[in-house]
Amino acid sequence: MNLEKLVAVSGMSGLFKLVANRSNGLVLEDISSGKLKFFTARHHKFTPLESIGIYTDDGETTALKEVFEAMQAQLVENPPVDADAEPRALFEYFAKVLPSFDRDRVHSSDVRKVLKWFAFMQTHNLLQSEPAEEAQPAETEQKAEPTV
Repeated sequence: MNLEKLVAVSGMSGLFKLVANRSNGLVLEDISSGKLKFFTARHHKFTPLESIGIYTDDGETTALKEVFEAMQAQLVENPPVDADAEPRALFEYFAKVLPSFDRDRVHSSDVRKVLKWFAFMQTHNLLQSEPAEEAQPAETEQKAEPTV
């Protein structure tokens, strides 16, 4: 799973893929529609998903990628709750995914965002593992080499 080019934009639902960086904003691809759009830095705040961490009890953070991987691994035995569920249900689910999350600093709105992003990424097949993506080009490169 590669969160490197995925961006959340304030005031906009869903996630976007970074296409180009301009001095006054970003050109982003709407993952749902595939359309490109320029978002100005004057009106929006941009948050790259790879820079997001969830506070833990030890004072550190756990990368969002690791949280998504834990959610993916527990998908069958611990399916995600609805993002609109009551806070108690959100925290019960999240405690199973990341038992060490800081209950004082992680709010229900944070858990809702994580659940919505996870559902969005799952719907758009963005949760594939990286080794499978990297292994495929390596195989084609090996086939492309001429034999003597």
